[in-house]
Amino acid sequence: MEPIRKIQGTLAPLNRANVDTDQIMPKQFMKRIERFGFGPFTFYDWRKDQDFVLNRPAYQNAKVLVTGANFGCGSSREHAPWGLQDAGFAAIIAPSFADIFRNNSTKIGLLLVELPEETVQCLIKVAEANPGIECVVDLEAQTVSTGDVQTTFAIDPFLKHRLLNGLDDIGLTLQRVANIDAYESRRTRALPTTV
Repeated sequence: MEPIRKIQGTLAPLNRANVDTDQIMPKQFMKRIERFGFGPFTFYDWRKDQDFVLNRPAYQNAKVLVTGANFGCGSSREHAPWGLQDAGFAAIIAPSFADIFRNNSTKIGLLLVELPEETVQCLIKVAEANPGIECVVDLEAQTVSTGDVQTTFAIDPFLKHRLLNGLDDIGLTLQRVANIDAYESRRTRALPTTV
């Protein structure tokens, strides 16, 4: 997992609430065994509509997605955050996220930013009115800025530490490797007796 400090890129609006993981990553693409390569399948069914917002050229390489409440609800498929990240998104801004989606996202370094509904709607309007507008999400300063909109966001301090330092679960464990080795060196092993 790569450390996150500041994410800067195009802001893409997806003005929909309750976007579930089945819509983000349809079931037929979950047969793959690798973790990468899911980007082209993200919002697959919606992308069949040529007017779908993320099909517009101005949003093709967006890094920040701003969307409605309860994003990532539904089944607990980790393929949804994998697909979003593989599609180029580094941060998602919404009023709320489903808990399992949040957990899966933070484990891979996909930054989720919760802001009040009014602020999110303001960001959506800015992105819709100014296709291709840049957005800066600064994790260290805990700020979001685009156009005339500047705001702060809260984040759990431990999660912030993990993201700033690029620490997934394995990385956190490896920080304790000296303690683990010391324990293993003095641990007595009661092995079973075999005949």
